[in-house]
Amino acid sequence: MNVPPPPTTPGLTVNAAGVGTYSIPAPRAERIDLCVFEGGDERRIPLPHVDAGVHWGAVEGLTEGTHYGLRAYGPWAPEQGLVFNPNKLLIDPYAHGIDHASSLLESMFAHTVDSGLRPVEPLQLDPHDNAASAIHSVVTRVSPERFDPSLRPRTALRDTVIYEAHVRGFSKLNPHLPPELRGTYAGLAHEASTTYLRDLGITALELLPIHAALDEVHLTRLGLTNYWGYNTLSFFAPNPRYATKAAREMGPGAVLAEVQDMVNALHAAGIEVILDVVYNHTAEGAKDGPTVSFRGLDAREYYWQDSGHLADFTGTGNTFDARSPYVVDLVMRSLRFWANTVGVDGFRFDLATTLARTDHGFDPRHPLLTAMRTDPALAGIKLIAEPWDVGSFGWQTGNFPAGMSEWNDSFRDDIRGFWLSSNRELSEHGAPQHPYIRDLATRFAGSADVFRRADPHDLPRGRSMRSPLASINFVTAHDGFTLADLTAYNDKHNVDNGEDGRDGTDNNRSFHHGTEGPDTALDAVRDRSARNLLATLLTSAGVPMLTAGDERLRTQAGNNNAYCHDSALTWLSWESNERVERHLTFTKQAIAVRHMLSSLRPSTFFDEASLEDRDSGGITWLKGDASPMSHADWFNPERRHLSIAIPHRDGLTVVVMSNEQGPREVQLPASAWGAGPLRIALDSSLGGASLDVEHERLHLDGPTLVVVQSNGWRSPTSQAESADNLPAHPDKL
Repeated sequence: MNVPPPPTTPGLTVNAAGVGTYSIPAPRAERIDLCVFEGGDERRIPLPHVDAGVHWGAVEGLTEGTHYGLRAYGPWAPEQGLVFNPNKLLIDPYAHGIDHASSLLESMFAHTVDSGLRPVEPLQLDPHDNAASAIHSVVTRVSPERFDPSLRPRTALRDTVIYEAHVRGFSKLNPHLPPELRGTYAGLAHEASTTYLRDLGITALELLPIHAALDEVHLTRLGLTNYWGYNTLSFFAPNPRYATKAAREMGPGAVLAEVQDMVNALHAAGIEVILDVVYNHTAEGAKDGPTVSFRGLDAREYYWQDSGHLADFTGTGNTFDARSPYVVDLVMRSLRFWANTVGVDGFRFDLATTLARTDHGFDPRHPLLTAMRTDPALAGIKLIAEPWDVGSFGWQTGNFPAGMSEWNDSFRDDIRGFWLSSNRELSEHGAPQHPYIRDLATRFAGSADVFRRADPHDLPRGRSMRSPLASINFVTAHDGFTLADLTAYNDKHNVDNGEDGRDGTDNNRSFHHGTEGPDTALDAVRDRSARNLLATLLTSAGVPMLTAGDERLRTQAGNNNAYCHDSALTWLSWESNERVERHLTFTKQAIAVRHMLSSLRPSTFFDEASLEDRDSGGITWLKGDASPMSHADWFNPERRHLSIAIPHRDGLTVVVMSNEQGPREVQLPASAWGAGPLRIALDSSLGGASLDVEHERLHLDGPTLVVVQSNGWRSPTSQAESADNLPAHPDKL
């Protein structure tokens, strides 16, 4: 009997009549059954063929909406890292839909557990069948034509402003949405959402994970949930929890369609969509975790193990093993699906160091990273690494290959240091304890110390394979204090997370300005600090990322690890008052200035500029009297002022950053450079800065960031192009 060749596509491939093939990599499994559910009955279809570790066979009766799953047979040998248990129905790793997002149940464990989901030691095979309570895979109609590629904004990286948000949290409280759409994919697609984001000025929406997910064991015991979603259950199925009730009732095909429609709507508004993706681990956790998919299929193939013990570079109990070609293939197929069928424009890789680990540690030439950067199907897709994990030598910021950008935690820490930590040290010790001015300048200029790498090829000296665009700059993210809380709390307040305050970082680099927690008497000074942080983010070289709600001074009451709270604590508040509107207006102003001034968006690292320099790409560091910074100045911890001159074809941009508490006068360098008339483009003090045009002096009334722009360059015969189209000064809005 001739056996047909194995299918080239893993997972389920069927025609409209439900006839086709199914294949799944599981090298150590002795047998795999595909289980089809019809009218409450289960029909098991053995996959009789095995080729290179892939089990496959012909299937029929799997039309759209059919529930199915897998059962895997093999040895029960936990000491060897093998936990096959055919009593447990497993999710198809390649399924595009699941029937529901269940809470974690006792029946989901391959080993026997007690009512608290704690294992009976040593691990014993659980004999109870869980088909009735398991999460089922569902045959899902995938409609690539629903995504409209003509709507893709294709925003250049240098022009990108990222807004990190949670699908549910962004719109859950928005009164401008119909109640049935709040907290859903459709809610993000609604005109009220897209108009708000477009008017804010952001160009890319980075969504926290929307892959189907499952709660961790310890959260289930506490009655909490993994709100952030960094506990992936399926790499192809969208999380049904974020779909409208109507879509959930229609089935996974409607859920997927709602996601595609969300992407189309955001694209139509000029906004790209970046997905935060978690390929470094799965929801199956440590050895005492549930068995819902990969663990039951072949735990040693899909998870990094050492002599039967799970390696944990992720802090979750398991590590998805990208040394396996099957894992690399699965990740790449998942990326192609989300990019080309759903239509997303980029990916942010959670704990990306894990994805590039080999037996010898981190390798920027890892096959998975190489595949991501060279796959024609991902051409033009933005790739962003979270460049660390919790394993040995896990901090790899700056070491990812060209073609990938990275979250820059050095930017976060040093910008907080200049505007907040130095003030805290001044309050506690009478003087800053560190030369923050040096760090501020390095981060503002694109973090060349981190991202400028010598080209390994024989190219002219000074060439760099990377640029400031490798740096994703951020002051806050989902993980940590919000912008408002950075200015109101010295310490984390995480007791409600159920871990006695042990979770979350202690390295906040925050400053409460005198009182821990809310204090209306401190609102003005705190808001000013928040604007200084925000303005620095939006004027620095690199790609800025804002966190949803920071433009509205959202607070989490000092909780800096609110991953387990699906409540008003983490949802974006849409309530407004004069304070919120003032901060929102400033945020829009700062983003608009960034878009307007190309000098703030360099695509190459700065060089030292001379007075005769009129080309883009130069920069000069000045003191308050317009004289150059000296070597000693950079190492002076008491220096808290910096002026930055950036010449370019349309004129001179001067960014002034002063963290001195009292009034001060700053001399501007316009005449010496031959710059045209000056005007203030951005003022974080909201009118506290005034410009003496005749004498080219700037008067500040306290800690402030000011952007001053010249009206072109002086010429004996003509005046350069006017800068009258710059956004209005904030105090005139």
